[in-house]
Amino acid sequence: MAALSPSFTSFAGDRLLASGSLAEVAIAIKIATGNLPDPILIFDNATGQSLDLDLRGSHREIIARLPLPTPVELKAETSVEPRGRGRPRLGVVAREVTLLPRHWDWLGAQPGGASVTLRKLVEEARRANGDRDRQRAARDAAYHFMSAMAGNLPNFEEASRALFADDRHGLARLIADWPTDIRDHIVLLAFRDVAKPASG
Repeated sequence: MAALSPSFTSFAGDRLLASGSLAEVAIAIKIATGNLPDPILIFDNATGQSLDLDLRGSHREIIARLPLPTPVELKAETSVEPRGRGRPRLGVVAREVTLLPRHWDWLGAQPGGASVTLRKLVEEARRANGDRDRQRAARDAAYHFMSAMAGNLPNFEEASRALFADDRHGLARLIADWPTDIRDHIVLLAFRDVAKPASG
């Protein structure tokens, strides 16, 4: 499955200004800046963290200064450190793993040896825990955003507890009176991976 494209959202006060790629959001802010009395915040939708951009100059200059995405795979493959053992063409990177002797004994007895067995175990864990890991990341992103944008709003503590309890209805009830764009974005971040029920 291909990774989702990075997406960002900007807010002017409690109003959603723009969503999309970082370049799209940056240009939307640049165009709207002269007409907005409220400060503008930009959020990474994957993490809920805010970021600062330098919006001086032309659209081309702004886009040229945007930070480049740095996924873990890209960092590992473009490292300038000398390569030791491993298979660089496959993106394999040698790192240290500390295990007890009995763990090494067990790994060494497995077909394919320790490296193959460890890779299989990691892949199995990723498959088994993938949904839970995505849900945890979504809740964390929603909490970071909620803390920045709604930390002083009524019911914030109770809403935070409902978020981490995965109580969607309780969360919706507690934030019902919050500004619409903030409320809707919290729900979007927190429950983006929840399958919609089939109609009919």
